Amino acid sequence: MNDKKLLMLFVRNPELGKVKTRLAASVGPEEALAIYMHLLQHTKQVTQDLAVDKLVYYSNEVKQQDMWPNEKYQKQVQPSGDLGDKMEAAFAHAFENGYASVVIIGSDCHQLTQEIIERAFKALETHEVVIGPALDGGYYLLGMNKLYTELFRNKRWSTEHIFPATIHDIEKLHLSHVVLPELSDVDYIEDLGEDFWGEEKT
Repeated sequence: MNDKKLLMLFVRNPELGKVKTRLAASVGPEEALAIYMHLLQHTKQVTQDLAVDKLVYYSNEVKQQDMWPNEKYQKQVQPSGDLGDKMEAAFAHAFENGYASVVIIGSDCHQLTQEIIERAFKALETHEVVIGPALDGGYYLLGMNKLYTELFRNKRWSTEHIFPATIHDIEKLHLSHVVLPELSDVDYIEDLGEDFWGEEKT
C-alpha cells in the first residue's frame, strides 16, 4: 500500500511592499512585512515536525539558505497562472511523483496547528477530500488522494465564494469529504487577534 504523504506550502517571498498588501493599507508596508514574517515562522513551527514530506512553493524565486531548512523542506517556484492553475499543477505534479495523500496550505493562518494538519492527513485515509474553511469564505487547507481538477476551475479566487463553490463541486462529484474547524486568515488589521505576537512583541 502506498502511503506517501506530501504537504505543500504556498508562500510569498517576503519582500517589502509585496506581501499582505491589504493589511499594509492599514499598518504600512514595514509592519505588514513583519506580520508576514511572523506568519511564516508560525507556519514553519507547525509543519517542521510533521512526519510527511514537505514542499515549499515560493511565489517567484527559491531561496536555498533561508528560514526553511533544506533537510526538512523541498523547494520549488509556484507554477504559472492564477491561484487555481497553480494549485492544480502542484497537485498534479505531486500525484505524478507517486504521492497518495497530498495537502496544501498557505501561510496566512495564525490559528493553524500541527494537530489540524495531522487530522487532515488522517481524514484522507478514509475520505477522498479534506478542506479547512476560513472565516472570510476561502479555505486555509485542501487535501485529496487523487487530482480532482473541478475544484480548481471556474472560481473567483480571493473572494468569499471560494469555500462554498468548492464544497458545491465536492458534493456534485459525490466525493466523501471531511470539513475541518473554521479558522481565520490574516488579511486585515481586524484579523490580528490579541495573541497574534505571543511573547515576541508587546
